[in-house]
Amino acid sequence: MPEAASAPSPSRAVIGDSEFDRDTAVVRRGPGVYDIDLSAGWTIISAVNGGYLLAVLGRALADALPHPDPFTVSAYYLTASQPGPAVVRTETIRTGRTLSTGQASLFQYDDQGDEVERIRVLASYGDLASLPDDVRTTATPPAIPPPDQCFGPADGPAPIEGSNAIADRLMLKLDPATLGWALGAPSGKGEMRAWFGLADGRDPDPLSLLLAVDALPPTAFEIGLKGWVPTVELTVHVRRRPAPGPLRVSITTRNLAGGFLEEDAEVWDSENHLVAQSRQLARARLA
Repeated sequence: MPEAASAPSPSRAVIGDSEFDRDTAVVRRGPGVYDIDLSAGWTIISAVNGGYLLAVLGRALADALPHPDPFTVSAYYLTASQPGPAVVRTETIRTGRTLSTGQASLFQYDDQGDEVERIRVLASYGDLASLPDDVRTTATPPAIPPPDQCFGPADGPAPIEGSNAIADRLMLKLDPATLGWALGAPSGKGEMRAWFGLADGRDPDPLSLLLAVDALPPTAFEIGLKGWVPTVELTVHVRRRPAPGPLRVSITTRNLAGGFLEEDAEVWDSENHLVAQSRQLARARLA
């Protein structure tokens, strides 16, 4: 069972006053246009993490649309984002009483000074607090040992050579049953499970769920592959507001073919609610 959530303490960040909130904050330049300085703290090697980028665009859309919460977000990763200045442009496509839909793109400049689109998102937003409590499901939370029996990034070698700055900003405890790759003996099952949170203790919210689905090591490692696994497309469904406390994330891959694999993720909160689901298509670097 998950650990009981504790009350915020003076040393624990709260929603709105966390490094995650500061680093995803966008500044409105004009109607539908936002500026941001992408933080190097959310990088793997030199590329900005895809879940962090999704949260940045998600925050811009939350400001641009009349509804507060992401319900479904589909993102296409066009070119690798780098730390530094970026601009987000949003467009409202439709607004309704229950849902509103918009799109957003993030742009940076290349070495020649030309604007390059990094990521494009289409999303529908609503109000998660207005949803009914009726739940009918066959889904069950993943069985993960308690956090003190799991292992974090500091307990073993880095899976990818180079900087892994994002690891310092996460509370990540991986299920030993999905850590064969770290010992040189991958299981071949394509599974990754972990306890997840932010290192400063900030409780989860719908925007941080966009980060959670893309923050674990790739399932490709447990299939026996090494190196970077870049995301091509990622769709996230946010099902409800998460309860305070640590999340449990389970990711599986069933099919690696033609140099591409899918990753299906489930995110569960401390009260055993399924709070987010996702599927992404990623490119595997085959030997």
